[in-house]
Amino acid sequence: MQKYLITSREFYTQDSDIFSKTLYEQLKKHKPEYALFRDKTATNYKDLASIFTLTCKEIGGIKSFIHQDISLAKALGADGVHLTSKQFLEIQNAKSKNLEVIISAHTHDEVLQAQKLGADAVTYSPIFASPDKGEPKGVDDLEELLYKYKIKVFALGGIVTNEQVEMIAKTKAYGFASIRYFA
Repeated sequence: MQKYLITSREFYTQDSDIFSKTLYEQLKKHKPEYALFRDKTATNYKDLASIFTLTCKEIGGIKSFIHQDISLAKALGADGVHLTSKQFLEIQNAKSKNLEVIISAHTHDEVLQAQKLGADAVTYSPIFASPDKGEPKGVDDLEELLYKYKIKVFALGGIVTNEQVEMIAKTKAYGFASIRYFA
């Protein structure tokens, strides 16, 4: 099962030196196959995104994704872009720039739409209770979704324990994504 580490301002900070050191330590410790730089408030976003992409390349074996910004992902040489559930119409633009596309999905219809539009994968959330993310979908709903569609699905939302990871591993999910599990 693939692991998808998502950064957060709260844990990684916006200080370039601390960010770089913390990111390196977490990537080495958890060995994710995928990693996403996500910080919605950083005033030094491009600098941090650059550090992020270079660190993923330095360690090796980690596909690096930039949140929302297709042009920046391409400019930094990231492997892909993670689009929000409001960016379905940008999938083709990102694909035309030879970027892998993961898009956030919260309903079965959004997963189907992502598949039809050519996204490489989706994060489907929230599986478990997660702060301010609405009612959890649960593992049964995830399993139902996995039997309906062919697109790669990362379970996301409230995954903080090894027991939850094991529950996801028993499904046909491509992997799991988390912020807090990797913190």
